[in-house]
Amino acid sequence: MIDKRLFKLKGIIGILVGLVMMTGIQALAILAQGIFMAIAIVNLWQGKAISQTTSAIAFFAIAFVVRQLLVVFKNHYMSKYADEAVETYRQQLLTKYTALGSTLTIEQGTGNAVTTLGAGLDNVKNYFQLLLIKVFDLGIIPWLILLYIFYIKWEQGLFLLLIFPVIILFFVILGLAAQSKADAEFANFKNLNNRFVDALRGLPTLKQLGLADSYSDEIYDISEDYRKTTMRTLRIAMTSTFALDFFTTLSIAVVAVFLGFDLLDGHMTLLPALTILILAPEYFLPLRNFSDDYHATLNGKNALTDVLSMIERPDIADQNVLTLDAWTSDSQLTLQDMSFSYTEGEPMLKAINIEATGYQKIAIVGESGSGKSTLLSVIGGFLQPSDGKISINHQTLPHLAQKDWQSQFFYMPQQPYIFHETLKKNITFYAPDVSDKLIERAVTQAGLAPFVAELPDGLDTMMGESGRQVSGGQAQRIALARLLLDTQRKVLLFDEPTAHLDVETEYDLKQTMAPILASHLVFFATHRLHWLDQMDYVLVMHNGVIVEQGEPNKLLADTESALNQLRSELRGASS
Repeated sequence: MIDKRLFKLKGIIGILVGLVMMTGIQALAILAQGIFMAIAIVNLWQGKAISQTTSAIAFFAIAFVVRQLLVVFKNHYMSKYADEAVETYRQQLLTKYTALGSTLTIEQGTGNAVTTLGAGLDNVKNYFQLLLIKVFDLGIIPWLILLYIFYIKWEQGLFLLLIFPVIILFFVILGLAAQSKADAEFANFKNLNNRFVDALRGLPTLKQLGLADSYSDEIYDISEDYRKTTMRTLRIAMTSTFALDFFTTLSIAVVAVFLGFDLLDGHMTLLPALTILILAPEYFLPLRNFSDDYHATLNGKNALTDVLSMIERPDIADQNVLTLDAWTSDSQLTLQDMSFSYTEGEPMLKAINIEATGYQKIAIVGESGSGKSTLLSVIGGFLQPSDGKISINHQTLPHLAQKDWQSQFFYMPQQPYIFHETLKKNITFYAPDVSDKLIERAVTQAGLAPFVAELPDGLDTMMGESGRQVSGGQAQRIALARLLLDTQRKVLLFDEPTAHLDVETEYDLKQTMAPILASHLVFFATHRLHWLDQMDYVLVMHNGVIVEQGEPNKLLADTESALNQLRSELRGASS
């Protein structure tokens, strides 16, 4: 239940020492509470003076208050530490996500990353708060109570000592079944999260295609899978809780029966017998409390394992191999026999050979799923190739996840991200210190001036999320304005930037983008062939392989020649 990596946390030893001390005092308070309660009841039963009973009740009240205050202090103590630890984990996770970038989200899914940062860290906080308190309660309180019971009546102490591991054995058996189920369901839960996030991200496209209503069945199925997943785990949790309550209640009943026989036979007086009977439930209470929160701590342990595995994951090796000045007309990028696989199965990209020089404009065309976006991700260093040779200016590299390379390019995806910030800060994301004059010029060049004029606060209007929403074309223009403000980046990677735009918007955007492509090395993935008139070179991809490449006019001429030859053959066959 306790991950050994917990002990590497800063300040954890001091926290545990403080927790041990408070738990020990709490155990003594429980003992005092039981003893003075028994004394007060016996005094009342025997009709002794009220002063004797009052003092016992007063001591009982003090012990009770101390016990409850310690519960509150322990929870506050661990809650504060849990908040600090989780915040530390959050910062480390964000740093790791930033360092690994899309490599991580591609491997594990966006839903998993969001869940780990959100609900996952919440479960980790519960794990800290619940587990350590419950474990130390279980490790200290029952044994101090047992020592006192042994002191009063060793036979009852021996029975409680022997029954404890039997109850734990049943609990472990059910707990292992619960853990196995929880592990499986946690993996299923992460898969459901990925599906749900993908469904939400795809809703605008589905709505445009008129498929949003029919896709509601998919959302319903995901919800039902989640409900069934939760109920399967809850069934085991309820069964284990019932079994534990049954055995502990039965054990206390057995103790009460033997105490009753001892009282009837005169082998024991009322005060020690009543003290044992009052302390017996307290002996089992830490185990029952641990059982109640066991399944919550299982979720927390699974989440903590994911968090720590992510944090301890090594960064991308050799990120500083490349020493690269600004990209110029003489610079050269070469990919030779490069391959890439998402898994150990069939490679997604196979034997890719590309040589790009200077300010060449290269189109990457092919049907959906042909590998265009994957190739761009490899060129951008977001994915690391599994085989092949890469070089920039004759410097051989293991991959393109190089800081000097990634500071050279600008990447525009199909749907640029608009931050919950002012339009001005969205535009100046890469160049926050530019002048207002340069911002106005970039806004005009990107074709955003009419849009800005309509905004109530102009460039100071809040955008994205809870702010003003933008259309696909407006988002692309904002991304272009970002590009225009950062004149140092001479390599442009476009991943079908107009794929979700209507024809008129795409045409307007094309007129804006065409002048920007000059004096840049451009990789432009698209399946819309009218962009080829802006390109110098074309890579035609099919099933992860470059099947043709060359200048656009030559490829079109070869295609037309092949079609004419095919027509001639068909005519000959028909005659």
